[in-house]
Amino acid sequence: MSVALAAQKQTNESVNSAVVAALAPICADKFQHAADAKATLVTLKATDSWKQDTFVEKGGWATFPGAAEPNRNVAEACAKILSDQK
Repeated sequence: MSVALAAQKQTNESVNSAVVAALAPICADKFQHAADAKATLVTLKATDSWKQDTFVEKGGWATFPGAAEPNRNVAEACAKILSDQK
C-alpha cells in the first residue's frame, strides 16, 4: 500500500470516529425523547447485544437529516450508550 493510500485510510478512519463520537450522543438523546422511551429502552436492553444496533437503526434514531439511511456505526455506539444506562 502506498503512503498516500495509507494516509487516506487513516484520515477516513479518523473522520468516521469523529462523526460517531459527535452523533452517537444525539442518537441517544433522540431515543430518550421518543414516545414510550422507558418501555423502548427495556426492549432494547432485552434484545441480544449483537442485534441492538439494528434495533436502533429500525427505530430511526441513527438516521440524520440529509441521510437516506441510518449510520450503522452511530447506531452501534448509540445502542452501547443506551444499554449501559442504569
